[in-house]
Amino acid sequence: MDWLLLALLSAAALASADAATKAWLRDYTAAEVSVVRFSVSGLLLAPLLIGMPAPWSLPAPFWGWLAAMLPLEIAAMLLYMAAIRDHPLSLTLPYLAFTPVFVLGIAYWLLGEQVSVLGALGVLLVVAGAWLLNVRHARLADVRSWAVPLAAIFWEPGSRMMLLVALIYGFTATMGKAVLDYLPASHFGPFYFLVLGLTMPLVWALPMRIGQKAGAASPSLRLALFGPGGLLRRPRAVLAVAALHGLMAYTHFLAIARVEVAYMLAVKRTSLLFGILYGALVFGETGLRSHLAAGALMVAGVAVIVSS
Repeated sequence: MDWLLLALLSAAALASADAATKAWLRDYTAAEVSVVRFSVSGLLLAPLLIGMPAPWSLPAPFWGWLAAMLPLEIAAMLLYMAAIRDHPLSLTLPYLAFTPVFVLGIAYWLLGEQVSVLGALGVLLVVAGAWLLNVRHARLADVRSWAVPLAAIFWEPGSRMMLLVALIYGFTATMGKAVLDYLPASHFGPFYFLVLGLTMPLVWALPMRIGQKAGAASPSLRLALFGPGGLLRRPRAVLAVAALHGLMAYTHFLAIARVEVAYMLAVKRTSLLFGILYGALVFGETGLRSHLAAGALMVAGVAVIVSS
């Protein structure tokens, strides 16, 4: 399958997972949603590891890249959640759009990847469209208002946190492609999410365990999973969200193996367009017409990338 179709499928799956989470897991905590989207997804992807080389046969550079990726991925997730929880969305989410821009330099530094001038222009068009989609108070007719959130970087901690998240994602995405020199994308995606999924419960459980009073009884595994407040209290919804997120991860690595990292991530940013459509068609959100110009900018950017 062509990289463009895989990247668009990854974007659609990500937006679908977000919409399903909003619709069906609204009362789940951030920790629970993270476990669903990483741990349960990892378990669902595990059967795809059949035929994978034995882990102990993989070379040291593979484990070096993996050891660098895991803490960065977890740090990005914690920063992301803190930014959107404690700070205005309009001053935080726009900064995620900068990941493909960072990748232009990071991929050249780590992998020696270069993009054409036309391709770089396409990436910047997609980033500009993604920025406008997230800047809710910007007026399309007033160009000066598009840059309003940029000033927030000097006084809003959440803006700086999300910019750091975008930078970290630039590194993890590029490292993810470097690892594909040692393990095919069809195996690395499931393996990475399985390892990440096994790590996630430990990240969330350790602080709770440390804070637990000595001698206090821990809930049984059965209650933690299937009890009234358990993780699997809505098993079909959990499986649906996990399956969509797993599809996103699997197609992400298949696509990134076939094209420059910056191009793939720029196209994947079209998940924002799919998200806008879900918001209008499923959740009755308004403002679809006002997003058309930003959406057109993103589509134009993808077209430029494909033609480069």
